[in-house]
Amino acid sequence: MTSALPFDDFRNLLAALPPAETAAETKVRALFAKADQPGNSLGRIEDIAAWLAAWSGRAPPVVTRPLVAIFAGNHGVTRHRISPRPVAATANAVELCAAGGAAVNQICIANDLGLKVFDLALHIPTADLTEEAALDERGCAATMAFGMEAIAGGTDLLCLGDLGVGNSTVGAALFVALFGGKGADWVGPGSGADAAMQARKAEAVDAAIAFHGTSLGDPLEALRRVGGREFAAIAGAILAARMQKIPVLIDGVAATAAAAVLHAANPAALDHCLLAGLSPEPAHIRAAERLGLRPLLDLGISHGEGAGAALAAGLVKAAALTSAG
Repeated sequence: MTSALPFDDFRNLLAALPPAETAAETKVRALFAKADQPGNSLGRIEDIAAWLAAWSGRAPPVVTRPLVAIFAGNHGVTRHRISPRPVAATANAVELCAAGGAAVNQICIANDLGLKVFDLALHIPTADLTEEAALDERGCAATMAFGMEAIAGGTDLLCLGDLGVGNSTVGAALFVALFGGKGADWVGPGSGADAAMQARKAEAVDAAIAFHGTSLGDPLEALRRVGGREFAAIAGAILAARMQKIPVLIDGVAATAAAAVLHAANPAALDHCLLAGLSPEPAHIRAAERLGLRPLLDLGISHGEGAGAALAAGLVKAAALTSAG
């Protein structure tokens, strides 16, 4: 008897990604060209509308069921004192969203967006990635599959964010695994780390990279070994959206690191994605450049808790209406 490995289905999907609907994109650009105005006078609004058409297959595009999906996870690496916030802050943030009191709640109301917040076993942090794999393959694959279910209720624009104390350190570890360098090249202040704490973050990243060694050459192995549950779920959500022709907005360092895993496996894996905005975290700027992602907004929002994606969704909705009207 033979049995497939847990990652096999994801590898197969990454090898057979559906392409863009170029006819829909061409139609939208033709609609703008016919308008009684100077060519490309609306700048990136025209590009956003064309992108939306290409990846939804609808021309002119429409956005009627936008969804902000936020994935929350906790990390064993926080025991190295790499965050100024207690681990309990992740659950507190989830509860605040559930109660309607977070910034993203208000932005969703303003832009008429749906909102889902996913608690990814916050009571069971992932293993300390400096000493063992954060997740085993089965657990990582299951979390990716769970992330794919974010679109199950139906959506035509998926906006992704994250919650997780310590996940800027985890994101830095993934960036080193995927792009190279040292921990010091990719860590930053995160949620307010001082110089000493940033040094501990860099040490933790370097220890993780040294421990896992050549196993990190495979992107999905890197995801399970030095990633975390919210990273795996976001990667699954991005992949599911691609298969279902749903355009995606990415927000924050963690979501960008999760996206980078898919890009490493297939450079075309993020063609249906736009970057909502840049955080002040230096690693985010560098990673966006490596991935060829140009942000829609630059508002200095420092965390990827979905607020940036929700704001950018309003811009995408306006682009769709502009092309249609």
